[in-house]
Amino acid sequence: MILYRIVRALIVGFSRLYWRLSIEGQEHIPAEGPFVLAPVHRSNVDFAIASTVTKRRMRFMGKDSLFKVKPFAAFISALGAYPVHRGAADREALRKTLQMIEGGEPVVIFPEGTRQSGPEVQTLFEGAAYLATRTGVPIVPVGIGGSEKAMPKGAKFLYPTQVTVVIGPALHPTPPQEGKRTSRRAIHELTEQLHTEIQKLFDQAQAKL
Repeated sequence: MILYRIVRALIVGFSRLYWRLSIEGQEHIPAEGPFVLAPVHRSNVDFAIASTVTKRRMRFMGKDSLFKVKPFAAFISALGAYPVHRGAADREALRKTLQMIEGGEPVVIFPEGTRQSGPEVQTLFEGAAYLATRTGVPIVPVGIGGSEKAMPKGAKFLYPTQVTVVIGPALHPTPPQEGKRTSRRAIHELTEQLHTEIQKLFDQAQAKL
């Protein structure tokens, strides 16, 4: 945790100076307990930017190849990463993420999946809504404006620009009835609600650039 705090402080300082980072809605981040942070995804720097919204350490998936070098593996593990085999079934990724949530830790899930581009939020995968519905934890939607300019897809360098983060109120899933499986309908409806909220926050974040 000491390493995490140091690295996070460096990220926050760099982001404020180089990207003129501004964050709105931090009061919507739960002070304790697990939750799912669900940001829009436009750049490789979104993971770093996500870490600026709270001092709490959040967990996120990392492809297993990143963990082959032990010192680097220890470093990114301290920052919250956990390995998922590249090309593995979504079931494995969901199982590991479920373990993190059940262990009381907040997790970062980009519901669009891979990096996208442009102002429109793409169709969301249902993993975030599934995990939230199954465990009963809230989903916190996040819009990130400017990260695509900060490091466009294919870029090798970071560019000075303005980055704005807008955090929305948490969405609370409808828990399954006792003794019954998680409802596919409830997951789908929560995913649709999440899509609407992320698009709204993304629009707000971009409008502030």
